[in-house]
Amino acid sequence: MNPKIAEVTQRIIERSKETRKAYLEKIEAARRQGPHRGVLSCGNLAHGFAACGTSEKADLRSMTKANVAIVSAYNDMLSAHQPYETYPALIREAVKEVGSVAQFAGGVPAMCDGVTQGQSGMDLSLMSRDNIAQGAAIALSHNMFDSTLMLGICDKIVPGLLMGALTFGHLPTVFVPAGPMPSGLPNKEKARVRQEFAEGKVGRDALLEAESQSYHSAGTCTFYGTANSNQLVVEMMGLHLPGSSFVNPGTPLRDALTKAAAVQATRLTDLGDNYTPIGHIVDAKAIVNGLVGLLATGGSTNHTMHLIAVARAAGYIVNWDDFSDISNAVPLLTRIYPNGSADINHFVAAGGMSLLIKQLLDAGLLHNDVKTIVGEGLDLYTKEPVLKDGELEWRDGPTESLDKEVLATVEAPFKPDGGLSVLDGNLGRGVIKTSALRTPHCNIKAPAVVFEDQFELDDAFKSGKLDKDCIVVVRFQGPSAIGMPELHRLTPPLGVLQDRGFKVALVTDGRMSGASGKVPAAIHVTPEAYKGGLLAKVQDGDVIELNTETGALTLHVDDETLAAREAKPANLAHHHTGMGREMFAGIRAILTGAEEGACSLFYTQEQA
Repeated sequence: MNPKIAEVTQRIIERSKETRKAYLEKIEAARRQGPHRGVLSCGNLAHGFAACGTSEKADLRSMTKANVAIVSAYNDMLSAHQPYETYPALIREAVKEVGSVAQFAGGVPAMCDGVTQGQSGMDLSLMSRDNIAQGAAIALSHNMFDSTLMLGICDKIVPGLLMGALTFGHLPTVFVPAGPMPSGLPNKEKARVRQEFAEGKVGRDALLEAESQSYHSAGTCTFYGTANSNQLVVEMMGLHLPGSSFVNPGTPLRDALTKAAAVQATRLTDLGDNYTPIGHIVDAKAIVNGLVGLLATGGSTNHTMHLIAVARAAGYIVNWDDFSDISNAVPLLTRIYPNGSADINHFVAAGGMSLLIKQLLDAGLLHNDVKTIVGEGLDLYTKEPVLKDGELEWRDGPTESLDKEVLATVEAPFKPDGGLSVLDGNLGRGVIKTSALRTPHCNIKAPAVVFEDQFELDDAFKSGKLDKDCIVVVRFQGPSAIGMPELHRLTPPLGVLQDRGFKVALVTDGRMSGASGKVPAAIHVTPEAYKGGLLAKVQDGDVIELNTETGALTLHVDDETLAAREAKPANLAHHHTGMGREMFAGIRAILTGAEEGACSLFYTQEQA
């Protein structure tokens, strides 16, 4: 085992002794208390299976047949989640064939950052994760179920479902993906059109046509943003069937995997001798495996918050130092847009998850002494699913990459370290995605241009105010300020400035999309400006240094001058009303900082 990976794992275990102990005691108590079909009153039970058929009612009365909960993020506006429309019927039939019952327990919200990007609704995006976790908990609160199938893919949805599932950690839980859409317009071409639109070289018609050719059918967006990072991490943690993350929707293999996932959920319950609850699968080693997979592939920076919140739901305390140390220990093995020009389908063709996991296992970078939904260890995850004569089976995956421009080797990686750096200095702590940068390291020292709102940047860009070496500061974007929206709409204009030869970077207490790329961006800066962070005192012209080699995030203004400055007051009223945002004031008020997961759950007792 790689000594650094082992060290990080052990310190997470030591740091979390008391919280993990309390968690395991909680889920063991829940196991003893449920499911309560056997002790429900006649009225309770009658309500619980009133809509079932005669045979299902008999099965649920018997207490010997499993009842599988379906929790789904289906909606047909989101291309990634539209395929889930047919899953409940498929699942019910598969479960019925093995003598058990499946019930649709509840639906959870599923908002799309691609639709809300740069819009008012984006202010709800991060907070939707905790809402999804609560929705999943409500779905499971009837205590009718022996196991769970979680149907979700995109940005906040999978982390929210994971948090909800871990709160019911005594239940076996299988995550069921739906797969990416087939490849469309190449991502490099899409990015080119976006920049040309930002420069005024093409009109909206050309931009819309390019976007439509890229996002063109049912399925997950094919770039390596948060949605596909979710799928990779969940498989690395052993919560997907092996090789199921990136099989395209609407294919026989996809349907076969969905049926197999449903059947597997019946095999793990407390009714048999293979009881495997999610709270036992998601331990410190599984969490570290997820981090290794994320960082070895240059995955989404959103997980510097999501995986911290997920870990906390399982009783573990993880911080950015853990991310940083693991990133330094693992090589960067993939180039998938925005870290390269390939998409997720190209990654699958090059060798996909089976080869990635095999390489990381062989290099001692993954824990193999873990539980998964298919048994002990990750060896089965080095195989890939196929249909043979209409039957699903797993065969050995490739032993070497079929395209080393997309999936490299541990011996000859794209970079010797992972795709993330942690920055620290008088401006606070932040993270930067380095995997997509044009150079291995970033060292920019330039005057600040300060904005209170992402929408102010457009006029400055068009007027030429930014045509110089500069560090753009966008503040009052943090969790407690406005819910920490993504600022991906800033990427095209900043990319234009970079292409013009200027040294530019972004510093913000907000988020960037999982698709953030070549523009250096120190994001998630904490403490946020709204909570007294030094960002609130930065002025135009102040020199800021962003250096990934030293880890510095420094405001070069002397302490005496800073002490005499008044912090800029926040004018956020327009972000707090409209588009439902007024209903989330209570959540914003208790959100923790970015390094604590930007979470409103699990922390309220400590806060009080």
